[in-house]
Amino acid sequence: MWRLYFEICDFLAGLIPNKKLREKIRREDLYDYRKKYNALRCALPQAEFKHVRVIKGGWNIGFIVDDKYVCKIRKHYDREIPTEKIMREKRITDAFAKIVPLKILKIDILNAGGYTFYRYNFIPGKNLNRMRMRTILKYKDRWGKQLANFINAMHNSAPVEIADLKTDEGDGWNHNDICNNIIVDKKTMKIVGLIDWEYAGWGKLETEFKNCTYFSAKMHKSGIGDVIRREYNKLQNKA
Repeated sequence: MWRLYFEICDFLAGLIPNKKLREKIRREDLYDYRKKYNALRCALPQAEFKHVRVIKGGWNIGFIVDDKYVCKIRKHYDREIPTEKIMREKRITDAFAKIVPLKILKIDILNAGGYTFYRYNFIPGKNLNRMRMRTILKYKDRWGKQLANFINAMHNSAPVEIADLKTDEGDGWNHNDICNNIIVDKKTMKIVGLIDWEYAGWGKLETEFKNCTYFSAKMHKSGIGDVIRREYNKLQNKA
């Protein structure tokens, strides 16, 4: 859906006779979609680009290429942003890859056309938040336990390689956007991964719990948030 939207809007923008206005719309409203897409094609010569989906959320716009690669880039890309800031998400996912009990994206950095992209392999499955309520209710105990184990492992760890990213506010590490980014294997009905780590960082445990359901009325109504808290408390009582 988003790709069609950007293609149509980019075409219509091309009909605007005023060059400055045309470029402004493409830069500010369409995030230089066409330039980034063309740069990505050059960066992935091995990909066929037969089936491309566009995703949009948070700070980023992304391209899912042939259900093999996900490539993300800042919506409003600033070439003056220090490399360290661009690399932040990669540093965090690399640090937690061997700590948490769920699959974490292994991010590679692609540079092309003056842009820096995050690339990771596409995780097949279905977003939990897009499942029917009856399915969430059926499996919420299983999924709640998996998420509680994930939160426990992440929040209570202290990877030294990202210690410099800690802030004054917080008591542990959070994903901070769990609600809409849970991928479930439709055959086993188990959570196989968490995606979109752009908001991850040092924060409060209560914030992580809230963000498991805060952005979805369906997730909130299902009661999975209560299961996550309950299972997390069990883990603390065992410790």
